[in-house]
Amino acid sequence: MPAGTIRYWAAAKAAAGTPEEPYTAGTLAEALKVVRQRHPGELTRVLERCSFLVDGDPVGGRAHETVRLADGGTVEVLPPFAGG
Repeated sequence: MPAGTIRYWAAAKAAAGTPEEPYTAGTLAEALKVVRQRHPGELTRVLERCSFLVDGDPVGGRAHETVRLADGGTVEVLPPFAGG
C-alpha cells in the first residue's frame, strides 16, 4: 500500500490542527476517508470545498476513486482562497 504525505493549507490546516500528516492509501478517496475518520467535524466540512493536487497535478473533476496515489507521494489540500 502506498504511503506518503498529506499537506493541509489555510482553513484545512486550521481544521486539521496540523500542517501535514502521513497517508497509507491506494487512492485519493481512500486517503480522504481516513482523514475524515481522524478529524471528524470541521475538517470534514472544509474538505467538501477543497481542491486537491496529487504530486503537483490538479485532481480537478476526476472521481477521487480513480486518482491513484504513489509511494512517497504528496497530496495538497487546498481550500478556496479569498482575493485574487
